[in-house]
Amino acid sequence: MGESILETLVLVLFALALTICIILDISIVYALIFGYLLFCLYGLIRKFTIIQLIKMSINGLVTVKNILILFILIGMLTALWRTSGTIPVIVSYSIKFLSPSIFILMTFILNCIVSFLIGTAFGTAATMGVITMTMATTMKLNPVLIGGAMLSGIFFGDRCSPVSTSSNLVAELTKTNLYDNIKEMMKTALVPFIATCVVYYFMGRNIEVGSVMNYDVVGIFGNSFNLSYIALIPALSILLLSFFKVKVKLTILISVVLAFILSLTIQKMSVSYALETMIFGYTAPNAQLGEMLNGGGVLSMLNVFIIICISSTYAGIFDGTGLLNDLKYKIKKLSKKTSMFNIILGTSIIASMIACNQTLAVLLTFQVLNDIQTDKRQFAIDIENTTIVIAPLVPWSIASAAPLTTIGAPTSSILFAVYLYFIPIWRFILQSVLKKK
Repeated sequence: MGESILETLVLVLFALALTICIILDISIVYALIFGYLLFCLYGLIRKFTIIQLIKMSINGLVTVKNILILFILIGMLTALWRTSGTIPVIVSYSIKFLSPSIFILMTFILNCIVSFLIGTAFGTAATMGVITMTMATTMKLNPVLIGGAMLSGIFFGDRCSPVSTSSNLVAELTKTNLYDNIKEMMKTALVPFIATCVVYYFMGRNIEVGSVMNYDVVGIFGNSFNLSYIALIPALSILLLSFFKVKVKLTILISVVLAFILSLTIQKMSVSYALETMIFGYTAPNAQLGEMLNGGGVLSMLNVFIIICISSTYAGIFDGTGLLNDLKYKIKKLSKKTSMFNIILGTSIIASMIACNQTLAVLLTFQVLNDIQTDKRQFAIDIENTTIVIAPLVPWSIASAAPLTTIGAPTSSILFAVYLYFIPIWRFILQSVLKKK
């Protein structure tokens, strides 16, 4: 069997396994394990030894060690913001000002603001994402819609914040000026942003306001927590430290420590209970409180951990075995027959589906097309308008799996992350109009 046919067969079988898992609602982890074994089998057929394949896998795994540490911290944060009273206080004081009919829209806008300030989709999901989902739960709103609005919002800042790792990565790869890129990204995001606000506004208008809340939220929180403004300190620390550009992991760690201290002091919890909650998540003493607040903890991130560990090994195997070489060659040939944006868009979709995480998808897209696209500034903007926002639309990608797991939203929320669809669609429309002119 020729190498080209073999590579195509391997990728088709992997795509088929992913599709079957999605259709049958089976954990995507099984498809990823199948994919790993499949890629290793390809390596063995190509005469690589098992030891070599293991080394390739480890090389890929090493690249995500910082992400794994970040998710441990996020798991702790989501639990301790509950026990410290941070989430109960924010929800209690905010809920009286937010109507259920505009809450889907506000979920999007609030997550946009925080993600732009702190520059991380995962950090925003762990903070404002959890808060908005908790508030939505108290209002009896559909978690699918809230998850979609949250996903749209957290990647607004991930795409165009000056402190975002992804926007800095794209600028570094393409050797372009970050702030010039951001200025251009804001221009291309204006229409999609307005359109998204309109869509979420009309989604909220269909909610039956009269039946969304049937109990006293503030009273329920007040019975179990000290609703002092002091409990806001862990949340304020995130904003303050992000403003001074403190590294994300250190920022979240400081917030975790502050929340832990407040859990022991103003909430009068024991050290053992706080530590247990950090690992296993918060479990409320009664059903009504639990419906709004249960969740968080390191173990809540276990499924995402497994996805990250397995999918990260792919990068090492792809690079070491040359599995994607034929795909790269075909894309380069195709680039002579259609527009550059169409090629970047198609490559981004394929890369996002294969890579299983945003960073690797960006790297693959860049590696495949760097020799073809000579206009590096346009290349940077097109990557931001494709790969950065397409990766979260892939159900088995860390980019969507991690935030949705963090807030307890279903995978189907991806369907309602309309901002992430509007960005590439609007860019496609623009380039089609310009081409006709």
